[in-house]
Amino acid sequence: MEIIKLLIVDDEPGIRSGITRVLRDFSVSYPFMDEPCGFEITEACTGEEAIDSVNNNLPDIVLLDNKLPGIQGIEVLEYINRNHLDIVVVMITSYASLEIAVKATKNGAFDFIPKPFTPQELRSSMETITKQVYFRRITKKLNTAGKQIRFQFLSVLSHELKAPLNAIEGYLKMLQEKQFGDNVVDYNHIVDRSLERIKGMRSLIMDLLDLTKIESGTSTRNIVELNLINIAQTSIDTMKPFAIQRDVDLYLNSHNALLFKCDANEIEIIFNNLISNAIKYNKEGGRVDCFIKEKDDCYIISISDSGIGMTEEEMEKLFNDFVRIKNIKTKNISGSGLGLSIVKKIVDSYNGDVTVTSIPDKGSTFTITLPKN
Repeated sequence: MEIIKLLIVDDEPGIRSGITRVLRDFSVSYPFMDEPCGFEITEACTGEEAIDSVNNNLPDIVLLDNKLPGIQGIEVLEYINRNHLDIVVVMITSYASLEIAVKATKNGAFDFIPKPFTPQELRSSMETITKQVYFRRITKKLNTAGKQIRFQFLSVLSHELKAPLNAIEGYLKMLQEKQFGDNVVDYNHIVDRSLERIKGMRSLIMDLLDLTKIESGTSTRNIVELNLINIAQTSIDTMKPFAIQRDVDLYLNSHNALLFKCDANEIEIIFNNLISNAIKYNKEGGRVDCFIKEKDDCYIISISDSGIGMTEEEMEKLFNDFVRIKNIKTKNISGSGLGLSIVKKIVDSYNGDVTVTSIPDKGSTFTITLPKN
């Protein structure tokens, strides 16, 4: 059972003991809660005692009477607000003091419960108040998890950028110190390696921009009816020079118009990532086949290659951020490790599905299903 710390502040012993009696064995449960919430109860009869209790044993909820010996309840509320304490304050007051209770809610109290109240009225109010505390706790956990995820993300990112920067710095020092003599031609391979590293960093930065737009929801989507075949052909034309360089043949095996309501840039990102990967992880003299077909209420896109393939273990983590398959066959293949993660996020935004099948040394097939509606 999840415990909610409750502080009852009232100068009437009967009120304090009555509330304690009603709530001691009471628990709050909602379908969205993993487990019911029960109460750990403490009492205070003055405002001074309430502040001591707040300082020494920070409660989640304070049931606070205004009319107290010494400092008043409204001053306790002001103390809590002034110190930015994460406490849900609920005023308990007589009907004669409703004006003060309303004022207190304007000054930061969550609500008020007028006296006299029945046990059922108290339990009903506590259910609402506990739900508020529960949501605050969930928000805190999400914020904490978010910070941890951001830290992990930045750690991986710094590593991915640091390695090529170190390499480029080393190559520049070779040039600066003229380690291979004065003949400029002797440094061509160093320049080529530096440019390749810069190309990899640029690819990473562009993928990060795409990922940030998708994750933040800030990108403007232009959803119109487009022909999937035309988008695929555009991607194939874009990738053809890379395929020629790698001696890989590209084939688009679908030609009839297939109209789909989508954002052209998003669908092009999908084709570009899958086709470039199919070329990149292929063998010399290999081929890539792109199929697009209509089936009932969806379109099915598949990109097959005759490349190096993957093991079951490698496929399981393929769509996570910054994941690159690392083995002896891929050691010279660069990439950001974000392409397939971006593909999956885009496909998810269309309520679609992306899967992969692969056989080591024979090739891989990525299949995307996009619902028409």
